[in-house]
Amino acid sequence: MAHRILLDVDTGIDDAMAILFAVAHPEIEVLGIGCVAGNAPLSQVVANTLRVLDAADAPAIPVAAGASRPLIEPARPSHVHGEDGLGGLDLPPSSRQVDPRHSVDLFRDLILQAAADGNGKATIVALAPQTNIALLLRQYPEIAEALERIVFMGGSASGGNATAVAEFNVWQDPEAAAVTIGSGAPTYMYGLDVFNAVEMPRAERDRLADSARVGEQVVAQLLTHPMADPDPENPDGYSGHIGDAGAVVALVDPEALLTRVHPVRVELEGASRGQTVVDRRVRHGEDAVHGSAAAAHPVEVALGVDAARVNRVFLETIALLP
Repeated sequence: MAHRILLDVDTGIDDAMAILFAVAHPEIEVLGIGCVAGNAPLSQVVANTLRVLDAADAPAIPVAAGASRPLIEPARPSHVHGEDGLGGLDLPPSSRQVDPRHSVDLFRDLILQAAADGNGKATIVALAPQTNIALLLRQYPEIAEALERIVFMGGSASGGNATAVAEFNVWQDPEAAAVTIGSGAPTYMYGLDVFNAVEMPRAERDRLADSARVGEQVVAQLLTHPMADPDPENPDGYSGHIGDAGAVVALVDPEALLTRVHPVRVELEGASRGQTVVDRRVRHGEDAVHGSAAAAHPVEVALGVDAARVNRVFLETIALLP
């Protein structure tokens, strides 16, 4: 397998599409899945994750429950994924069993096992608030060196969605995001700059809806539910965002994205709390000259995307589902 990954999810609409893609892609091996409160409360996230794995006819993959709230603040579920986190998608309950370990311990065990077996280090793909990841890196700091890297959907080099400057996943738990990028593990940020640019054409959604394959029908239903508040200029609400799934596509088709390594820090106070400050300057500023520059860490940041190419890879992979 080219990519051995651990998914950390708060399974809402786009996490579900990411799970379906990861399970179906022949160059991805999903070693395990951790669940965290975010788009929905933790118990709902776990139930959603198991149901999506059933829809994908996935093999036995360990799924563990993790943090039920951010490190400091209370949980604040998203209002755009519906009451069940899946936009009302009617999937039957799963008979899969939840791993008894906490997500942190599941991830530690799987990461160390992958590092030792000679088949390639594991990559964490974090598609949710990074509470589980921060707990893992704080409790077991040696894990940073055992990882290939951490790919996270979160942040922005421009504006926000949860606030004017903060993206939802980072805004949910800014301290956790700060721990992740400061851990010493290589990090890759798939943020709103590319997240919002990948929209599946309505015609493709309609084609999936008419498919005889269950997996494609499920994706069509997920695409139909808007992951944003109503737009007056788009009254039926269709946007077609594959969202988090794009971060997994980036693993298998990195050429579809334009990335640059920039210093990044997370704002932890005031009106800008949760903002990812991406320093794109090519010269030192006055803050460095006068000793007031805040600590930042190098992150590979996705800044541009070939949306049609990402959609094509996503559709070709989803077609492999039963």
